[in-house]
Amino acid sequence: MPPIHALRVCALVLSGAWATGWGSDALAAAGDERTSSLRAYRIVGDSIPQPLSELSPDPVRGRAIVADRQSGMCLLCHSGPFPEERSQGDLAPSLDGAGARWSAGQLRLRIVDSRRIVADSLMPSYYRNDGLARVAPSWAGKPVLDAAQVEDVVAFLATLRGAANPPASPAQGPAAPGAATQERR
Repeated sequence: MPPIHALRVCALVLSGAWATGWGSDALAAAGDERTSSLRAYRIVGDSIPQPLSELSPDPVRGRAIVADRQSGMCLLCHSGPFPEERSQGDLAPSLDGAGARWSAGQLRLRIVDSRRIVADSLMPSYYRNDGLARVAPSWAGKPVLDAAQVEDVVAFLATLRGAANPPASPAQGPAAPGAATQERR
């Protein structure tokens, strides 16, 4: 992949274009296993406690997704323990220590749809296929990651236990007491 100019990437992320299908050609070329229907999940407080897939999650595959600038694209905004990656983002919290800051269920909700926690979050919804704008035709009705990939990323992030800093803001911490339980289909 040719180098991406940082300002262009930031503009795409801030405009919501990535959240709605930017980069889809590279992902589609890798083989599209995503379907138009998503597995139902239940949000409890600030987490999705149950895995989205019955497959065994693989933290090695999860790391590859996080570090890949064409699929996960996490390092455009986040930094973390990726010494081989020269350019890492600083728009979002470091991934280092994510497994100490949040439970697997909390990580899962942040990946599935971070806007359930912070309504104006810049982070894309990786496991959502409705209510999005400016979606490339080849991606209409499809999530960025499938259920197994979400679980792989959760498994990897759960291993990141170093630099266990407290959340930077209340919006990144646990849900308020009495938070609602929601079903998503």
